[in-house]
Amino acid sequence: MDGHAMLEGPNGRIAYVATPGGRPTVMFLGGLRSDMTGTKATFLEAWCRARGRAFLRFDYTGHGASDGRFEDGTIGAWSADALAVLDRLTEGAVMLVGSSMGGWAMLNVALARPQRIAALVGIAAAPDFTEDLLWDRWDAATRAALLRDGVVRAPNPYDPEGYSYTRALIEDGRRHLRLRAPIPLACPVRLLHGQRDDAVPWQTSLRLADRLAAEDVQVTLVKDGDHRLSRETDLSLLGRTLAALLGEDGG
Repeated sequence: MDGHAMLEGPNGRIAYVATPGGRPTVMFLGGLRSDMTGTKATFLEAWCRARGRAFLRFDYTGHGASDGRFEDGTIGAWSADALAVLDRLTEGAVMLVGSSMGGWAMLNVALARPQRIAALVGIAAAPDFTEDLLWDRWDAATRAALLRDGVVRAPNPYDPEGYSYTRALIEDGRRHLRLRAPIPLACPVRLLHGQRDDAVPWQTSLRLADRLAAEDVQVTLVKDGDHRLSRETDLSLLGRTLAALLGEDGG
């Protein structure tokens, strides 16, 4: 890991890398089982450094260099990690960039600290995925196994052995569902989503845009884009999106 520091968080120590610079700080929230050394996180760090802008990336507990086991994590716990990072490592306005599950955590953090949020950028944002993309798609046998054993292994396109999902993850997710009611956030929101996403349907971003109370909401669909949106063209789009929100030139 590249010179990360550690923060005592609510669920154990959180690894992070902070780049100083001007505000608003750009803070990246990664996806499920990803870490802060990924393509998008490091692209954003370099993008912000080149512009003299503060940037922050971190690992949720049970991910990357942070403490804890992945199996002990929940949406609530990972959102609390992100909130602790925002509260203790940033000052003033913050722009949150959330990828996949990080898009759900991004909403939870923004709802907890709306006065701190300058804008939100979702990349294949996946609010409510535990209910809509896991539980609702599982057959009766898988659901029964989860309730009986407390954990189940299910297919995932990013791991041939599948991912292990816990009963706690599913039940906690129900306490944080966001697509069932209006989302009272007023800041600008940009949602990027690939139409060849094999993990999170691009329609999820349209549902999210509809639920957000904010009027300044734009959805950008990338017809040939996958779930990660990590190609050079995708990263360029991400840079241009941030630049426009920040009133800067170029991507």
